[in-house]
Amino acid sequence: MTKLSVNINKIATIRNSRGGNNPDLIKAALDCEMFGAQGITVHPRPDERHIRYQDVYELKSAIQTEFNIEGNCREKSFVELVLANKPAQVTLVPDALNQITSNHGWDTLSNKEYLTEITSEFKSAGIRVSIFVDPDPKMVEVAALTGADRIELYTESYAKMFNQDKTKAVSPYVTAAKIAGDVGLGLNAGHDLDLNNLRYFTSQVPGLLEVSIGHALICDSLYFGLEKTIKLYLEEIRRGCLTFS
Repeated sequence: MTKLSVNINKIATIRNSRGGNNPDLIKAALDCEMFGAQGITVHPRPDERHIRYQDVYELKSAIQTEFNIEGNCREKSFVELVLANKPAQVTLVPDALNQITSNHGWDTLSNKEYLTEITSEFKSAGIRVSIFVDPDPKMVEVAALTGADRIELYTESYAKMFNQDKTKAVSPYVTAAKIAGDVGLGLNAGHDLDLNNLRYFTSQVPGLLEVSIGHALICDSLYFGLEKTIKLYLEEIRRGCLTFS
């Protein structure tokens, strides 16, 4: 069954907008676990506009499920943060400074030497490494050559095209997933997956181990409440996995 890792960046954004500790980020993470999420994801950025570096230390000592820290590994402070906390997984994302949100995957071919070095550094510390990539067969193949354990497929293009032609939207992801399996990479996915498109994605993409979902899930929780929302997402994943074609 595909696991659900809840990205709690948006909860931190709300907290930071007023100062203080409301909503309580650590309690929210623990609640997500209690409601069934199998992982917690954070994406700290240097300006700390949502997740603060101190949050990462506090989360590491509090949560019981898998902890996934994603971010720009070219930032020395990010690398130091990850090595100090040793999460279950680090997801390498090619963010630019002050980027609002992730909007592309790594060019693994051009950055192969660097990604190999940083992957080795994290794996030497006992951390599983996932590389954020577009559903491009070549990028997937080269990702395997870096020594990474997994890739995370960037799913924005799937989400954008889903309502127009879901078969066409998912097709490159199915191809990328099959290649990942052939070259020995585990498979994650994330970005703009939601209650509308998640079930179909999990029903079509082979070998999907984990989805990381934040923005849509937190938005839905404003209407349904956090507990019900997480259960709704878990149910979509379950139904998708059960009807895998």
